[in-house]
Amino acid sequence: MSDQNYQQLDDLSVESRPKRILSDDSPEPVVDAEPFATYFDEKIPIPEDETHSWFSFRKLWAFTGPGFLMSIAYLDPGNIESDLQSGSVAGFKLLWVLLAATIIGLLLQRLAARLGVVTGLHLAEMCNRQYPKVPRIALWLMVELAIIGSDMQEVIGSAIALNLLSAGVIPLWGGVLITIIDTFFFLFLDKYGLRKLEAFFGFLITVMALTFGYEYIRVSPNQGELLKGMFFPYCKDCGAPQLEQAVGIVGAVIMPHNMYLHSALVKSRDINRANKKEVREANKYFFIESTIALFVSFLINVFVVAVFAESFYGKTNQEVFYECLNKSSPQSNLFPNNTDPLHVDIFKGGVVLGCFFGAPALYIWAVGILAAGQSSTMTGTYSGQFVMEGFLNLKWSRFARVFLTRSIAITPTLLVAIFKDVEHLTGMNDFLNVLQSLQLPFALIPVLTFTSLPSVMSDFANGIGWKIAGGILILVVCSINMYFVVVYVSALGHIAYYVGAAVLSVAYLCFVAYLTWQCLVALGLSFLQCGQTYNLGLTGCPELFILQNMEMENPTSPR
Repeated sequence: MSDQNYQQLDDLSVESRPKRILSDDSPEPVVDAEPFATYFDEKIPIPEDETHSWFSFRKLWAFTGPGFLMSIAYLDPGNIESDLQSGSVAGFKLLWVLLAATIIGLLLQRLAARLGVVTGLHLAEMCNRQYPKVPRIALWLMVELAIIGSDMQEVIGSAIALNLLSAGVIPLWGGVLITIIDTFFFLFLDKYGLRKLEAFFGFLITVMALTFGYEYIRVSPNQGELLKGMFFPYCKDCGAPQLEQAVGIVGAVIMPHNMYLHSALVKSRDINRANKKEVREANKYFFIESTIALFVSFLINVFVVAVFAESFYGKTNQEVFYECLNKSSPQSNLFPNNTDPLHVDIFKGGVVLGCFFGAPALYIWAVGILAAGQSSTMTGTYSGQFVMEGFLNLKWSRFARVFLTRSIAITPTLLVAIFKDVEHLTGMNDFLNVLQSLQLPFALIPVLTFTSLPSVMSDFANGIGWKIAGGILILVVCSINMYFVVVYVSALGHIAYYVGAAVLSVAYLCFVAYLTWQCLVALGLSFLQCGQTYNLGLTGCPELFILQNMEMENPTSPR
């Protein structure tokens, strides 16, 4: 980073630091304003509750919201498709992988939330201020790719749901166009207040719980097998298909843009960051809320896995073909009349549920998929807004920002929907999962880096246990996803794809190595410091007002 750039950052820091006021009642200075404004127009106040100092349901309710919006990413159409394929391919045997992935996701989301609470900056803002120009732009491009890929999956899910609900009257391309329109409509919701917006997301999660819960009750899966698959980490008689499905579960659950989203959403609460007690309290309640939210999302995912594990594990295309034919289903031709194992996606999943359990099962399934698609569409919109404003410091209107990225996401989806069939449309999900898997290091490595720096997090920096555990978790998750990418590329079977993948891999791995080097320095491996490491902000950040002037703990300090 050049001296000129640092001078600009120093000038910015002087202008952006909050004014400090002295009161006769309080000898210590109090922060009068946040250095950076939150995206939302309002902040939710946190009530005082002196009678319940250790835990207060009133305070938990005030902090409830960001975790549930974050949990939507664990329930998007890509996750639902991964769930049903897991059940149909491996039965209940991979539920423990889903449980482990959700727990890992919770621990990583904790880091993202703490970063936002302690610093008052979300992950994109932190990357913008701590990394040099070239890595910063590269990071932004990678995260935008992940958001666009997620957008495409949400559009595909919503279009398929509308097609199923209308019994084919609304074509797939029509569903894609409708999704464009309703995205802009939903953008008006946050004008009615942040709590109302969070309540709307809660409503959509409730819809998913009720619809997929109905399918679960209707099928009545074997509870003993379900519990065995959830808590017995073993996969008897599993081969390559089950292994690939296990890898796919991890890739679908842990989403890169969700780290950026969660670190920004926590800024919507009115927390005095100059008071250690309030910061520590906010970290506690946000972690409790995230745990509850991800537990709910985990149950919904289990519903989907269990339904397809109980009903369609071990089924062949021929069995499903004759069942749909006997029920006079117009989609029976989706399944070839052969003895190959059944392969389902979110569209075929609805069809087979209708064939085996009646039309209500199909329509209720479609309603659940529509709720998943619409809710994840909105959180993807917010992720894009945070990322663009944080990395580029651009204050675009949300409509302009959504129009740009939604156009990029919808164009290929619309073309496939018009000129191809539903097989090609749902088949895009595999490619999109690979695309998002590739972006994971660009969210996980920076968040571990910054939360491990005392110069950024002050007393709330990761301890040695979290540094080791976080490093191991990120290494495991990234390695699993790299395996998923290699398997996908290998299956393409064309030399041109291999050559292209090899060329891109060199640049990709160099960038990951760069981020890893900085992360290792932040984790305490000081012998790796060299060159301009200090100027990259790893041992100091003079351009930021973070917690250097934090007050001593004072329970009477005003908010």
